[in-house]
Amino acid sequence: MAFGLNKVQLIGRLGADVTVNHLTSGGRVANLSIATDESYINRQTGEKVDKTEWHRVVTFQDGLIDMFEKHAVKGRLVYVDGKLQTRRWRKDGEDSDRFSVEILLVPGGRVQFLDVRHEAA
Repeated sequence: MAFGLNKVQLIGRLGADVTVNHLTSGGRVANLSIATDESYINRQTGEKVDKTEWHRVVTFQDGLIDMFEKHAVKGRLVYVDGKLQTRRWRKDGEDSDRFSVEILLVPGGRVQFLDVRHEAA
């Protein structure tokens, strides 16, 4: 019996406008880059340290892609609910595989824009 939970929830800002690519199969894929920020106090110096973590988000769902094309612009605050996915590929001429961990937005997950439209400067 298989058992597990693969769930990711993020709130962050879009690092760029959504990118939508057309697949040879006729479908589409949307790619987003979301930044989450956190801060902590360095114990040795006592100074506040700000840290940004970048997350790759993808979806193949037509309804979400349509929404992203209309509303997903750089700087916009967004909540996403999806699952982790690791992709593996090999570049031509290279002997080793490359890996990418991304958040896949799947049916049943949620996406919500949390602020008014933020236009990039």
